[in-house]
Amino acid sequence: MGKTPPVLELMGVPGSPYTRKMLALMRYRRIPYRLLPGSKFVINEDKARFRARPQARVPLLPTYYLKDAEGREAAVTDSSPLIRRFENEYQGRSVIPAEPVLAFIDFLIEDYADEWLTKAMFHYRWSYQADIEKAGQLLPRWSNQTATDKALAQRSKTITELQISRLSYVGSNEVTAATIEESFKRFIHLLDNHLKQQHFLLGERPSSCDFAIYGQLTCLALFDPTPQAIVLAEAPRVYAWTEVMEDLSGYELLDGDWISTARVPVTLLSILLEIGRIYAPYLLTNAEAVRAGKKQMEMELDGRPWQQKPFPYQLKCLNWIQQEYGKLNQNDKNTADALLTGTGLENLLKS
Repeated sequence: MGKTPPVLELMGVPGSPYTRKMLALMRYRRIPYRLLPGSKFVINEDKARFRARPQARVPLLPTYYLKDAEGREAAVTDSSPLIRRFENEYQGRSVIPAEPVLAFIDFLIEDYADEWLTKAMFHYRWSYQADIEKAGQLLPRWSNQTATDKALAQRSKTITELQISRLSYVGSNEVTAATIEESFKRFIHLLDNHLKQQHFLLGERPSSCDFAIYGQLTCLALFDPTPQAIVLAEAPRVYAWTEVMEDLSGYELLDGDWISTARVPVTLLSILLEIGRIYAPYLLTNAEAVRAGKKQMEMELDGRPWQQKPFPYQLKCLNWIQQEYGKLNQNDKNTADALLTGTGLENLLKS
């Protein structure tokens, strides 16, 4: 018998859409895991409950504790590369389509969810008073339930002020608010329409992009009051889908569950058009601003002005998209080109 893969250890909290993304994915794939409390979970003011662990270079959630090439424990945080690493280390119930072009489409949609839908999540949570108050109350309690009321009040104030100050990095401001909100509403309507045809984005089984979208919707549909009201009023099917995605450990898989790129539903093409409409031009302009060393990025996006601080990480995202496209053989590139031409996404593929 082969060696049993190790139980994954990770630190995270319910308020993190990327933590929820990965927890749901591990449940679906039946990967054994141990969830450690996020931040500083303590028994009292000076005694930590768990042992010291290595720190991630950029402290994000979830944080996985994995062995590096030398066998030392390392803190790893980026969810998309982790999903693909786990594909190699844990067998069965794959979330990456076998068809290369479909796997590339999966990568594109996952990146959109992780990097654009999160703008809506961050915007709604830290721009509207009801959402600010709810998040401010619950976020500190998720990581330290036994703290005193005084300590929690101070922690709430610290988290709230920090997150509101980061709105400029995400791109949420008075200039961009309408663009963010309108794109979110368009997306939930497109997803609602698509879910009338099939259970998941790429067929009758979930792909990594489903879990990425789900992660953001755990905030936008299930937790934050303002976007939740929008989803319930305008796309209740999306709300129901988000709750179903929470635990697919018992979901049965059948042959042919993924669609073929030869038969892409119109409803999926509409979602790709939306990504090409809003995310592709943003990603390209951001890349130009980062490369030029600009302190401010300005453009017209979806017919409105857009301005924010350039985001270097999203230049990496563009590079990764182009690298994934570059891995396709020429026949698969031709198929991808035919599928994406006219969506706006073809502009991302030009290195």
